Amino acid sequence: MENMSRVLLQLRKELQRAENEASRFRAALSALGSSASNGHRRTMSADARRRISLAQKARWAKQNGQADAASRKRIVSSAARRKMAAAQRARWAKVKRLKKAA
Repeated sequence: MENMSRVLLQLRKELQRAENEASRFRAALSALGSSASNGHRRTMSADARRRISLAQKARWAKQNGQADAASRKRIVSSAARRKMAAAQRARWAKVKRLKKAA
């Protein structure tokens, strides 16, 4: 029984040490910043990023005296995308064949 009480005493000491260490970690984290600022950025939709980008480009263009610098990008049709993807796959297949032959 004496051996069991020693084990319990040792476990309680270890638990107290772990709690002290955890409180030190919490203090360090609070000193570095709030838990909300954990390094992750808020996600933003692609549309919102595009609008912000266009607005900033318009401000730069206005500052530099260029009126049409913030024009939208050209949208590629899905058929054209498929053709470009097929051409790219063909280019990679050719490269892989040449590597295999060498």
